[in-house]
Amino acid sequence: QVQLVESGGGLVQAGGSLRLSCAASGRTLANYVLGWFRQAPGKEREFVVVISRFGGSPYYADSVKGRFTISRDNAKNTVYLQMNSLKPEDTAVYYCAAGSVYGFDPRKYDYWGQGTQVTVSS
Repeated sequence: QVQLVESGGGLVQAGGSLRLSCAASGRTLANYVLGWFRQAPGKEREFVVVISRFGGSPYYADSVKGRFTISRDNAKNTVYLQMNSLKPEDTAVYYCAAGSVYGFDPRKYDYWGQGTQVTVSS
């Protein structure tokens, strides 16, 4: 089993930045594909970005491309999401997830964090 804990969310003005972290315990994150997802009230969980086990092949949703950057540090068992130029539309609960298959469907991921709230004010 893998336990994932997100941190770094909060309230930020439009145009500002936040860095989210996802720390793992249990198995090393090097064994897993990692993704970030988000969910706004009344909406389905939405893919944000995915990264391979060794840090290559990141793929971003069009809505965040050029503004968000994913990275991972397997030695620290941590994955990060740097979010710049934030917009009110980015307001959501952000979740990190781990799985065995590189993909964009949240139903394919095996482990999830509890989520961290990101609120962007206009």
